[in-house]
Amino acid sequence: MSHTSAAAALQLVRSHQRVFAHGGAATPTVLLRALAARHEELQGVELMHLHTEGEAPCASPELAQSFRTNALFLGANVRQAVEAGNADYIPAFLSEMPAMFRQGILPIDVALVHVSPPDAHGYCSLGVSVDIARAAVECATIVIAQVNPRMPRSHGDGLVHSSRFAATVAVDEPLPQHTPGELSAVELAIGRHIAGLVEDGSTLQMGIGSIPDAVLAELGDHKDLGIHSEMFSDGILPLVERGVVNGRRKAVHPGKIVAGFAMGTQRLYDFMDDNPAVAMLDIGYVNDPNVIRRNPKVVAINSAIEIDLTGQVCADSIGTKMYSGVGGQMDFLRGAAISAGGKPVIAMPSVTGKGISRIAPMLKPGAGVVTTRAHVHWVVTEYGAVFLRGKNLRQRARALISIAHPEHREALERAAVERFRVLPE
Repeated sequence: MSHTSAAAALQLVRSHQRVFAHGGAATPTVLLRALAARHEELQGVELMHLHTEGEAPCASPELAQSFRTNALFLGANVRQAVEAGNADYIPAFLSEMPAMFRQGILPIDVALVHVSPPDAHGYCSLGVSVDIARAAVECATIVIAQVNPRMPRSHGDGLVHSSRFAATVAVDEPLPQHTPGELSAVELAIGRHIAGLVEDGSTLQMGIGSIPDAVLAELGDHKDLGIHSEMFSDGILPLVERGVVNGRRKAVHPGKIVAGFAMGTQRLYDFMDDNPAVAMLDIGYVNDPNVIRRNPKVVAINSAIEIDLTGQVCADSIGTKMYSGVGGQMDFLRGAAISAGGKPVIAMPSVTGKGISRIAPMLKPGAGVVTTRAHVHWVVTEYGAVFLRGKNLRQRARALISIAHPEHREALERAAVERFRVLPE
């Protein structure tokens, strides 16, 4: 494989093109810096991606004439740009994003990806992030690759022959890492409540962060758990090592950990490297509710920014301010709901860091309803787990108030009286 410099490779980008950037721990930082460096030569380049790690140089307001980010999911590095009107957000289910590329709804001119070196047959791997990158590579007119020996070589849908690349740039730098923090008492309590819902033989979907880690930490005595998740992190590793996670009872890809992307520490990346027990697949397949439902006892664990007394879940914004995105929450909550014995779970601390109740009489004005009240089954806080399916609005209010922070329950009860005319029993 003959490499060129990042500056030379990015000469392939032209003004007014749509450029896809690989995301998560596979963010091609060298290529993105080289693209930003061409700002004086380019105008109206649209940059599209899921959340990216590190700086977002093309989202800088000083480069607004040259680049405009159009994100499918917001990370911390572009939230301010969206809030200021210098970048945009496209709401979409994660499961449907690959189809938007393949159907030409969002045609891609150039794809910037981060891959492993080629094997003896010329195949590189998309490594830790196959998700929507697989479709982007298929559909882009031009593909430019950042080739890094630190990128794990994953099995599944992420293999791309080196002949697909119009240019390659050699880099040797560690991937972005997410190191788990110490779990708080609140997080551990939430983890215990959710672990109590998980039966032996369940298939798990969880994200990254303290609550998923707290759940996983409580599953050491379970048996024959499986993983089918849009992503995973270090929290699964102790369970794999102890044989708790073995996938024996999965109906789809038995014995394999299935995901679209991963992010964690170097230990996680080493675990993934050339591991046939890990299948990194196209997110259009991983997040398809009709695929998810085929596994038994799917437990889908997702978070919320706030939830109202009827069960409406906001997970993508704080009022009108965009925070993250729709992502795969609905994909997995619906998939779990229609899985035999499945349990869709919304989990969150009862209050924010500022002490504001996350269970609210009404969502904030402008808040996005990511998960409708009809889709919500289980809601968990540190004060317990409640089941909303089949409950009317008054019953839902009563149940949710029971797991709200005690300091906020009286105010929530007053709001329930005013809204529903009858005090929850």
